[in-house]
Amino acid sequence: MRQAIERMEYHRYTAVPLVDHEGKYAGTITEGDLLWKMKNTPGLSFEDTEKIPITEIPRRVKNEPVRIKAQIDSLLNLAVTQNFVPVVDDNDIFIGIIRRREIIEYLIQQSSQTIHSCQR
Repeated sequence: MRQAIERMEYHRYTAVPLVDHEGKYAGTITEGDLLWKMKNTPGLSFEDTEKIPITEIPRRVKNEPVRIKAQIDSLLNLAVTQNFVPVVDDNDIFIGIIRRREIIEYLIQQSSQTIHSCQR
């Protein structure tokens, strides 16, 4: 738990994907999950968080992943409710994430290109 808190603070993330020992996407942990665990564990100090495995922290959210060959529509549908979309391969091995911001920037670029080609 302590490593999750410190890494989220260092990178300024509010949520991070979790990967199991086989490299498969296992869910998402959020700042809220960590705070609720601290609130609901009487006497838990910051120092003691290093003794709590991440698997013991209840999670509110599981960002659904897309497969590497997913169509853009699948990605967009998930991005409506998720700040990021995890990407997995055909064996459910975690590859990375696509942030909602990157999706919006891509769509703006595509829209801009379409407008310019129509003006010619």
